[in-house]
Amino acid sequence: MSQSLTQIVDAALASAVERSGHHLVCRPGCTQCCHGVFPISQQDAARLRQGLQHLRQHDSARADRIVTRVAESLARITPLFPGDITTGILNDNYEESPLFADESEESIGDSEPCPVLDPTSGTCDLYEHRPIVCRTFGPPMRTPEGNLATCELCYIAATTEEIAACELDPAIPDVEATSNLAYDAEHHLSGETIVALALRRS
Repeated sequence: MSQSLTQIVDAALASAVERSGHHLVCRPGCTQCCHGVFPISQQDAARLRQGLQHLRQHDSARADRIVTRVAESLARITPLFPGDITTGILNDNYEESPLFADESEESIGDSEPCPVLDPTSGTCDLYEHRPIVCRTFGPPMRTPEGNLATCELCYIAATTEEIAACELDPAIPDVEATSNLAYDAEHHLSGETIVALALRRS
């Protein structure tokens, strides 16, 4: 799997973090963005599986705890999964499912912890292999409508101009999409899945 996408994203994030200074309050133990069911690409899924396999070789007890949390999460969310549970692929209209968040109302999946989140330390057990959405959350980023969105815990005292000056590279979504398309074509894959199902058979 090519490392270029994660390298590009991590470099863009480092730049945004440096420009954000004290306005970006993300830190170990802050887990608000680690709750909620969200879609990930096939490339993200493969990276997570690779991370779990690597962890098994170096800390099998920690890897076993992830596997346990995956099973517990699937027991809760599988009956509501809007897609093919065998392949783990989400339907195109998955956002209409009660498992997924909607801007106007709380979803059933909003409080579901990511199975990769260590509930004791409040940190990600597969941090180096985390999905792109996890790598980019926090700094200001453009929505499809062109608005700048940020984590609600960050930039509270920042002006509109200060927020704009901290924007994550706006080219990242297109870079990610291009990379995902190439990965899917190379591996004969399609669609999106979720973290728990990506790690189900790892």
